[in-house]
Amino acid sequence: MDIALLILGFLLMLVGILGSFLPVLPGPPISWLGLLLLYLTRAVPDNWWVLGVTFVIAITITILDYIIPAMGTRRFGGSKAGMWGTIIGLLVALFVPIFGPLGIIIWPFIGALVGELLNKANKKTAMKAAFGSFLGFLTGTFMKLVVTVMYTIFYVYITIKYAGDLFTFG
Repeated sequence: MDIALLILGFLLMLVGILGSFLPVLPGPPISWLGLLLLYLTRAVPDNWWVLGVTFVIAITITILDYIIPAMGTRRFGGSKAGMWGTIIGLLVALFVPIFGPLGIIIWPFIGALVGELLNKANKKTAMKAAFGSFLGFLTGTFMKLVVTVMYTIFYVYITIKYAGDLFTFG
């Protein structure tokens, strides 16, 4: 059973890394599930502090990933309409895959642009706010990637540390 948990946990780590880029997969929580499966093996001792801290980090990064593009819009001169447009654009990207994987970049940009134009901003201000949304997206993606890669490195470290107990076939 430990080997099955180990393999499934590692697959979740890889899916978590992919989730850093793909809009439909929440990368950090998926990677955290991989850590949880590792700690559910008989060979790895329970460490609820590690699981608790990594869970809080995964959830925080996931929430920030939705907030940061809106903050980027605001930072670059966008209004509340632009921030709401960014959020709506992110939601559209999740449920309407018209632009495929690029939709997670394009839709928030379009949302911020439309929100600003509806708020009677000039084209220059609207474009600047939409660019802020794009930078926010890149920041969120980078944060998710760092967390999921760190979780994967930690997963491999713990697996190697307890390899003698994990890989007993007797």
